[in-house]
Amino acid sequence: MPNPFSKDEIQFTKLQANLKKTAIKKENIILGLDPGTNTMGYGLVKTSGQNMELLQFGVIHLSKYSSHELKLKKIFERVSGIIEEFMPDHVALEAPFYGKNVQSMLKLGRAQGVAMSAALSKEIPITEYAPKKVKMSVTGNGNASKEQVAALLKVLLKFKEDPELLDATDALAVAVCHHFQGKLGTGTSKSWKSFIKDNPGRVK
Repeated sequence: MPNPFSKDEIQFTKLQANLKKTAIKKENIILGLDPGTNTMGYGLVKTSGQNMELLQFGVIHLSKYSSHELKLKKIFERVSGIIEEFMPDHVALEAPFYGKNVQSMLKLGRAQGVAMSAALSKEIPITEYAPKKVKMSVTGNGNASKEQVAALLKVLLKFKEDPELLDATDALAVAVCHHFQGKLGTGTSKSWKSFIKDNPGRVK
């Protein structure tokens, strides 16, 4: 039996269905990553509109592995495992800062590239943020210390436990930064200050 719909009509119907799915989906999971060659931080938040909920944060220990190649392999495996477990909608990474040690920069860039590859293999969109951009977005101060970032995240995401290493809260800050930039299609808050203004009852 011949199809009663034209090719254009079928494509339009599919487009409408995809747009409907996008409109229905109000929640997003963001995976933040702080790449490193000895320790890699990760943090996951679930967002709904302007609200955020902490899912998990921690570190991937890499110093115990003897070669750089093995470290890269473990980064890919561990990041892939986190993605498979939580199925994030977005991945946000802290871009490597430029230092004087060229070899360290090369190794850090490779670590970031492997983490990005793990996300790209799952077709998850990636966004990079400079360290100062992350600090500015979360604390309002681009020169804030790691401890200041961690302290504000504890208030913002309502958790009490101190991280084993600050690489974990650094990664969490990248995820929060991505939410504040409003690149999810749902969030409109741009910074910590605007979050306080829009949610006066949530910060004490």
